Amino acid sequence: MQGRFHYYEGYNMKEVTFPVRVMYELGIKTLFVSNAAGGMNPAFKIGDLMVITDHINFFPEHPLRGKNFPTGPRFPDMHETYDHELINLATKIAKEKGIRLVYGVYLGTTGPTFETPAEYKMYRTLGGDTVGMSTVPEVIVAHHCGIKTFGISVVTDLGGFDNPVEVSHEEVQEAADKAQPLMTEIMREMIKRTAQ
Repeated sequence: MQGRFHYYEGYNMKEVTFPVRVMYELGIKTLFVSNAAGGMNPAFKIGDLMVITDHINFFPEHPLRGKNFPTGPRFPDMHETYDHELINLATKIAKEKGIRLVYGVYLGTTGPTFETPAEYKMYRTLGGDTVGMSTVPEVIVAHHCGIKTFGISVVTDLGGFDNPVEVSHEEVQEAADKAQPLMTEIMREMIKRTAQ
Protein backbone atom coordinates (compact mmCIF):
# COMPACT_ATOMS: atom_id res chain seq x y z
CA MET A 1 0.00 0.00 0.00
CA GLN A 2 0.98 3.60 -0.42
CA GLY A 3 -0.32 5.56 2.54
CA ARG A 4 -3.09 4.50 4.92
CA PHE A 5 -6.40 5.60 6.42
CA HIS A 6 -5.82 7.60 9.60
CA TYR A 7 -8.20 7.78 12.55
CA TYR A 8 -7.63 11.56 12.72
CA GLU A 9 -9.05 11.91 9.20
CA GLY A 10 -12.44 10.87 10.57
CA TYR A 11 -12.40 7.18 9.69
CA ASN A 12 -13.56 4.70 12.32
CA MET A 13 -11.37 1.78 13.37
CA LYS A 14 -13.15 -0.69 11.10
CA GLU A 15 -12.29 1.56 8.14
CA VAL A 16 -8.72 2.21 9.33
CA THR A 17 -8.02 -1.51 9.55
CA PHE A 18 -10.07 -2.68 6.55
CA PRO A 19 -6.96 -2.96 4.31
CA VAL A 20 -5.45 -5.45 6.76
CA ARG A 21 -8.63 -7.54 6.59
CA VAL A 22 -8.33 -7.52 2.79
CA MET A 23 -4.66 -8.54 3.04
CA TYR A 24 -5.64 -11.47 5.26
CA GLU A 25 -8.24 -12.61 2.72
CA LEU A 26 -5.57 -12.38 0.00
CA GLY A 27 -3.38 -14.76 2.00
CA ILE A 28 -0.78 -12.27 3.26
CA LYS A 29 1.36 -13.93 5.96
CA THR A 30 3.74 -11.07 6.88
CA LEU A 31 3.06 -7.34 7.27
CA PHE A 32 5.74 -4.64 7.16
CA VAL A 33 4.63 -1.32 8.63
CA SER A 34 6.39 2.02 8.88
CA ASN A 35 5.58 5.44 10.23
CA ALA A 36 6.99 8.88 10.91
CA ALA A 37 7.19 9.44 14.66
CA GLY A 38 8.35 11.85 17.31
CA GLY A 39 11.31 10.59 19.30
CA MET A 40 11.14 10.79 23.08
CA ASN A 41 14.14 8.64 23.93
CA PRO A 42 17.13 10.93 24.66
CA ALA A 43 19.44 8.47 22.89
CA PHE A 44 17.60 8.96 19.59
CA LYS A 45 18.49 11.39 16.79
CA ILE A 46 16.37 12.82 13.99
CA GLY A 47 16.55 10.40 11.07
CA ASP A 48 17.03 7.30 13.24
CA LEU A 49 15.24 4.10 12.28
CA MET A 50 13.59 2.60 15.34
CA VAL A 51 12.62 -1.05 15.13
CA ILE A 52 9.32 -1.35 16.97
CA THR A 53 9.61 -4.00 19.68
CA ASP A 54 6.23 -3.28 21.29
CA HIS A 55 3.51 -0.64 21.34
CA ILE A 56 1.19 1.24 23.67
CA ASN A 57 -2.35 1.77 22.39
CA PHE A 58 -3.58 5.27 23.25
CA PHE A 59 -6.45 5.32 20.73
CA PRO A 60 -9.89 5.85 22.31
CA GLU A 61 -11.51 3.22 20.05
CA HIS A 62 -10.17 -0.34 19.89
CA PRO A 63 -10.02 -1.95 16.44
CA LEU A 64 -11.33 -5.31 17.75
CA ARG A 65 -14.32 -3.77 19.55
CA GLY A 66 -17.61 -5.29 18.44
CA LYS A 67 -18.45 -8.72 17.10
CA ASN A 68 -15.35 -10.91 16.96
CA PHE A 69 -14.07 -11.69 13.48
CA PRO A 70 -13.40 -15.44 13.10
CA THR A 71 -9.79 -14.67 12.11
CA GLY A 72 -8.66 -14.93 15.73
CA PRO A 73 -9.74 -15.37 19.34
CA ARG A 74 -12.03 -12.98 21.19
CA PHE A 75 -9.19 -12.04 23.55
CA PRO A 76 -5.92 -12.29 21.60
CA ASP A 77 -2.61 -12.52 23.44
CA MET A 78 -0.35 -9.57 22.60
CA HIS A 79 2.98 -10.73 24.02
CA GLU A 80 4.86 -10.96 20.72
CA THR A 81 2.97 -8.53 18.54
CA TYR A 82 6.15 -7.66 16.63
CA ASP A 83 7.81 -10.84 15.40
CA HIS A 84 11.15 -11.58 17.10
CA GLU A 85 12.55 -13.52 14.14
CA LEU A 86 11.88 -10.60 11.81
CA ILE A 87 13.46 -8.18 14.29
CA ASN A 88 16.56 -10.40 14.46
CA LEU A 89 16.72 -10.58 10.66
CA ALA A 90 16.48 -6.78 10.36
CA THR A 91 19.25 -6.41 12.94
CA LYS A 92 21.50 -8.79 11.00
CA ILE A 93 20.88 -7.00 7.69
CA ALA A 94 21.43 -3.55 9.21
CA LYS A 95 24.78 -4.70 10.66
CA GLU A 96 25.85 -6.09 7.29
CA LYS A 97 24.97 -2.82 5.57
CA GLY A 98 26.28 -0.50 8.28
CA ILE A 99 22.85 1.02 8.95
CA ARG A 100 22.16 2.36 12.46
CA LEU A 101 19.07 0.89 14.09
CA VAL A 102 17.59 1.76 17.46
CA TYR A 103 14.86 -0.20 19.23
CA GLY A 104 11.88 0.73 21.31
CA VAL A 105 8.20 1.08 22.06
CA TYR A 106 5.87 3.00 19.74
CA LEU A 107 2.97 4.84 21.37
CA GLY A 108 -0.02 5.36 19.09
CA THR A 109 -2.34 8.30 19.64
CA THR A 110 -5.08 9.97 17.62
CA GLY A 111 -3.56 13.26 16.45
CA PRO A 112 -3.84 15.37 14.37
CA THR A 113 -1.93 17.72 16.66
CA PHE A 114 1.71 17.08 17.46
CA GLU A 115 2.35 16.51 21.15
CA THR A 116 2.73 19.24 23.74
CA PRO A 117 5.96 19.15 25.80
CA ALA A 118 3.94 17.83 28.76
CA GLU A 119 2.39 15.08 26.63
CA TYR A 120 5.81 14.04 25.33
CA LYS A 121 7.06 13.75 28.93
CA MET A 122 3.99 11.78 30.00
CA TYR A 123 4.27 9.35 27.08
CA ARG A 124 7.97 8.85 27.83
CA THR A 125 7.17 8.18 31.49
CA LEU A 126 4.62 5.58 30.37
CA GLY A 127 7.34 3.74 28.45
CA GLY A 128 7.14 5.14 24.92
CA ASP A 129 10.26 5.75 22.84
CA THR A 130 8.42 7.18 19.83
CA VAL A 131 4.91 8.55 19.38
CA GLY A 132 2.77 8.77 16.26
CA MET A 133 -0.74 8.75 14.85
CA SER A 134 -1.00 5.36 13.14
CA THR A 135 0.27 1.77 13.03
CA VAL A 136 -1.17 0.40 16.29
CA PRO A 137 -4.71 -0.36 15.00
CA GLU A 138 -3.42 -2.08 11.86
CA VAL A 139 -0.91 -4.13 13.84
CA ILE A 140 -3.54 -5.24 16.38
CA VAL A 141 -5.79 -6.49 13.58
CA ALA A 142 -2.89 -8.16 11.76
CA HIS A 143 -1.89 -9.93 14.98
CA HIS A 144 -5.49 -11.01 15.52
CA CYS A 145 -5.41 -12.50 12.00
CA GLY A 146 -2.20 -14.41 12.69
CA ILE A 147 -0.14 -12.20 10.37
CA LYS A 148 3.49 -11.77 11.46
CA THR A 149 4.39 -8.10 11.81
CA PHE A 150 7.58 -6.07 11.55
CA GLY A 151 7.57 -2.31 12.12
CA ILE A 152 9.91 0.66 11.86
CA SER A 153 9.43 4.21 13.09
CA VAL A 154 11.40 6.93 11.33
CA VAL A 155 12.31 9.46 14.02
CA THR A 156 11.37 12.73 12.34
CA ASP A 157 11.42 15.07 15.33
CA LEU A 158 12.34 15.05 19.02
CA GLY A 159 10.25 16.09 22.00
CA GLY A 160 9.91 15.93 25.75
CA PHE A 161 13.34 17.32 26.53
CA ASP A 162 14.30 20.45 28.48
CA ASN A 163 14.65 22.54 25.30
CA PRO A 164 11.33 22.24 23.42
CA VAL A 165 11.61 22.10 19.64
CA GLU A 166 8.81 23.42 17.44
CA VAL A 167 7.90 21.01 14.66
CA SER A 168 6.16 21.41 11.30
CA HIS A 169 4.66 18.82 8.96
CA GLU A 170 7.16 19.87 6.28
CA GLU A 171 10.14 19.16 8.58
CA VAL A 172 8.68 15.78 9.51
CA GLN A 173 8.24 14.92 5.82
CA GLU A 174 11.80 16.02 5.00
CA ALA A 175 13.30 13.84 7.75
CA ALA A 176 11.17 10.87 6.66
CA ASP A 177 12.23 11.29 3.02
CA LYS A 178 15.93 11.22 3.99
CA ALA A 179 15.60 8.05 6.09
CA GLN A 180 13.28 6.20 3.71
CA PRO A 181 15.97 4.76 1.38
CA LEU A 182 17.74 3.08 4.33
CA MET A 183 14.50 1.65 5.66
CA THR A 184 13.57 0.44 2.17
CA GLU A 185 16.96 -1.21 1.77
CA ILE A 186 16.47 -3.19 4.99
CA MET A 187 12.89 -4.19 4.18
CA ARG A 188 13.68 -5.23 0.60
CA GLU A 189 16.48 -7.48 1.82
CA MET A 190 14.20 -8.92 4.52
CA ILE A 191 11.55 -9.75 1.93
CA LYS A 192 14.17 -11.31 -0.34
CA ARG A 193 15.52 -13.54 2.46
CA THR A 194 12.15 -14.56 3.89
CA ALA A 195 10.86 -15.46 0.43
CA GLN A 196 13.57 -18.12 -0.03
